Amino acid sequence: MSGSSNSEDLEPTSVPVARPRAMTRMRNYFLTGLIIAGPLGITAYLTWSIIQWVDGWIKPLIPHVYNPDTYLPFPIPGVGLIVAFLALVVIGFLTANIAGKTLLSYGELLLGRMPVVRNLYSGLKQIFETVLAERSNSFKKAAIIQYPRPGLWAIVFIATDARGEVAHRLDQVGADVTAVFLPTTPNPTSGFLLYVPKSEIIELDMTVEDAAKLVISAGLVSPEYEKLAAMQQQKTEAEAVVTAG
Repeated sequence: MSGSSNSEDLEPTSVPVARPRAMTRMRNYFLTGLIIAGPLGITAYLTWSIIQWVDGWIKPLIPHVYNPDTYLPFPIPGVGLIVAFLALVVIGFLTANIAGKTLLSYGELLLGRMPVVRNLYSGLKQIFETVLAERSNSFKKAAIIQYPRPGLWAIVFIATDARGEVAHRLDQVGADVTAVFLPTTPNPTSGFLLYVPKSEIIELDMTVEDAAKLVISAGLVSPEYEKLAAMQQQKTEAEAVVTAG
């Protein structure tokens, strides 16, 4: 009797296999769908908002004869955006010749005599020329510096070397500095202008876009360093081949 009971105790028992519950799988599917549809939906919403904003400004300026909304029972989105693009191209073409440059110089001379408007215009013009000029290297590199105190690090975008009076005053004290833009989280369009010694700036291999994603996400979205290192290695090898050739 005891032997039979012992043999029965030693027999393997079946262990139930744990399976994910229906609610768990539904939650996983929901999160997966949110990851896919969220960026697409936000991108589509922002794009549509920009198109509507431009159309709201430009369409009222289009004569009714040339406005397709006059002949169609429904509005066509993007007409104002196309008209604005063509208008900017025409303005650029007209100001590229001598007559356009002369007219532009007279207009700037007129604006230069207005006390408040001249400061606003000159500042905005310099910003647009610096940001949009093809020869400018501004904000094409990301870096890290110690801010707001030693031991704490922050991501910055390298703007340009110090110029004008700032460069002159700092040269007198022997400081070789670079202007950097320190963005805030989660809105990288606001931040601080800092003049930092070049020796204290550590340049990053990541692109400005990846650095902006890192700032916006508060450190949650970080590019893969292995991929960045491979890209940097390929770039270095290509530059070496060009130099040798």
